[in-house]
Amino acid sequence: MLQRRGSDGQFEPYQDIEKEALQVDAATVRTTTRTFGRDADGAKTLVQVTEEEKHILPGGDSNVVRTTSNPDANGALQVVQRQIEETKKTSKDVEETKTTTMLANINGGLAPAMKVLERRVGGANDTVESQKTTLLPDSAGKWQVSEIRQATTRQDANSRSTEERVSRPDADGKLSEISRTLSKESEGAPGEKHNTVETYSVDVPGSAREGGLHLVERATTAQRTASTGQQTTEKRLEQPNPGDPSSGLRVTTLTTDTVRPGPSGAQATRTIQMRDANGDFGVVSVGTTKSDNIHAIQVQIAPSEKSEKAGTAQKKQ
Repeated sequence: MLQRRGSDGQFEPYQDIEKEALQVDAATVRTTTRTFGRDADGAKTLVQVTEEEKHILPGGDSNVVRTTSNPDANGALQVVQRQIEETKKTSKDVEETKTTTMLANINGGLAPAMKVLERRVGGANDTVESQKTTLLPDSAGKWQVSEIRQATTRQDANSRSTEERVSRPDADGKLSEISRTLSKESEGAPGEKHNTVETYSVDVPGSAREGGLHLVERATTAQRTASTGQQTTEKRLEQPNPGDPSSGLRVTTLTTDTVRPGPSGAQATRTIQMRDANGDFGVVSVGTTKSDNIHAIQVQIAPSEKSEKAGTAQKKQ
């Protein structure tokens, strides 16, 4: 369940997410996610349903189909998006994924709106290189490169680092680097993990683009696990002050996640604080997640895995 601050200053529920997974057979898993909003009286109202079916094929290949439906004015579900993901291992160390996203068109059907091609190559010393190319159709329906993301990940016994470069076409259609992200995850004392992500961009809030990359964001995350199993994760987000971009970064958002295990499951609470116009921090959001599986709720601090994992048990958020 997610909560937000109401007009009276008190927190009130505004969204519920229910997820359930079904093992259809040894090679197929079907997952259904239902998102509920709240009407004027505070009652739950279905706003979206996502159905995912994943098939594991021989040799490690897989096919995934995700279908998203929204209710129409009469409450009947209408398909608004379908995503088809095909993953193939072309060799021992090479894996390729093709994802096609189809959206509803004016004729009431679905039409391809985006393609993503990803290639991952494993190298020596646990190094992984990947390239993700996003293509969009132009006015004539011809697919054009919209973005290329290239990433290199290196890992040793106690740390992992990733460098990602993003390139997009400029006004002349020539690809140029617009951002770069450097991240490093490490383990300290038992039960402690630390992660730092620095983002460089050609665009700085409050400043005109002048060429070159500039540090525009730093996210620092610390995770601690107590002997009782309780897990606490604190994240600090630093960004430039738009009113004075040359002054460097300042903390703008503080996020605290707490996962408390229990004999019948686990409960997670996320509290978000943000800096206001006066420079003070105030609570702007509180979210609670419950699961009947004690291992279902996990807070991940790795750059590529920021979402919560729910396994095959029913999850309510």
